[in-house]
Amino acid sequence: MKLLINLIRNLLGGIIAIIDVITRGSKLKRTAQAQQQVEAELEKLSLFQFFACPFCIKTRRAMYKLNLPIVKRDASQGSTFRDELLQGGGKVQTPCLRIEKDNAIEWLYESSEIISYLEKRFI
Repeated sequence: MKLLINLIRNLLGGIIAIIDVITRGSKLKRTAQAQQQVEAELEKLSLFQFFACPFCIKTRRAMYKLNLPIVKRDASQGSTFRDELLQGGGKVQTPCLRIEKDNAIEWLYESSEIISYLEKRFI
């Protein structure tokens, strides 16, 4: 039964991911210099995610629209990134944004919180 539920969830997630790619729209436009500065700041961020998770898709969609090519880390079962997420963040929940600042690491969960943080910081 659990296998069937996982199969359905992954199938629906895949369909949602395809629809997302087709309907994304355009990216935020910045000058080349401004985009370089943003991308330098993004080196201190990484998104722990599952490909087919609807909340991860929502977060990736916002990142795309904000023109934020943040490194994505797949936290699937058996992944070293899953272990890093559990050790650092304390739980395996996605999406989770890993933020390095002032020699400290913050783990931000919840898609709405992550999107709000990115909008405030990069718009």
